[in-house]
Amino acid sequence: MHRRSRGVNIGLLLLLSQIFQVGINNVPPVTLATLALNIWFFLNPLKPLLSSCLSVEKCYYQKDWQRLLLSPLHHADDWHLYFNMVSMLWKGIHLERRLGSRWFAYIIVTFSLLTGVVYLFLEFALAEFLNEPDFKRNCAVGFSGVLFALKVLNNHCCPGGFVNVLGFPVSNRFACWVELLAIHFISPGTSFAGHLAGILVGLMYTHGPLKKIMELCTGIFPSNIDYPGQQYYFNSSGYSGYQDYYPYGGRGAYEDVPRNYDTYTAGLSEEEQLERALRASLLDQEERPIYRKYME
Repeated sequence: MHRRSRGVNIGLLLLLSQIFQVGINNVPPVTLATLALNIWFFLNPLKPLLSSCLSVEKCYYQKDWQRLLLSPLHHADDWHLYFNMVSMLWKGIHLERRLGSRWFAYIIVTFSLLTGVVYLFLEFALAEFLNEPDFKRNCAVGFSGVLFALKVLNNHCCPGGFVNVLGFPVSNRFACWVELLAIHFISPGTSFAGHLAGILVGLMYTHGPLKKIMELCTGIFPSNIDYPGQQYYFNSSGYSGYQDYYPYGGRGAYEDVPRNYDTYTAGLSEEEQLERALRASLLDQEERPIYRKYME
């Protein structure tokens, strides 16, 4: 295990501040464990980034398949970790309470592995189709492929809403695709194939056979196990950019309303925090250039 060199990690401090402001007791257990695991591996990476990132050359040709497990849990810098884990915090609060902790844990593990496999397939296909072997050497690291898959699932669970992408309202139906393009317009060094792989995995779950296959593989628990205090009411305008959405009627349909996280995010939506984090990351990278292409 390699300890990360000491220094002031502002992104990590901001992440910890948001977690504690939301309240550890308010974060469902699998979401909290995922945050803790990623923070741990950021501070104590099992291997250097170039030995844990995911590429066709390393995985397929050199048979280093452990990278499928390592790459989602390693991040290039503190801002990379910050944005991914803040996004995980928002999505985890939503999805784990809706789906149940055990099924959500199953989704996290499945999405993590399958996103890596789809990423390798996309890079291999691009290399062969364009006759450009450099695609096989593109090495990606980070949790954002999984986050794009979770975003597809989250949008599927809350149809009819809107997200704010760079100041423009976008329907949930197209939000992932617009954000995919927006991220790479703002920060072209990120892994387009890694994010696209996440979207495809999410679509395989929401509109394809993946959910049924997962249920057949387990047969142990259904996907609708309740999390204590679960409510099928969502008002996420404060922390994920959605407009108010009431699937079962008006605001009075339920007495308990999820907390408003505006105070913890300065009123910024997820997409606005994305833009701010990416800009900060780009400024930081000017001082500390990064050799590899990585997931956002």
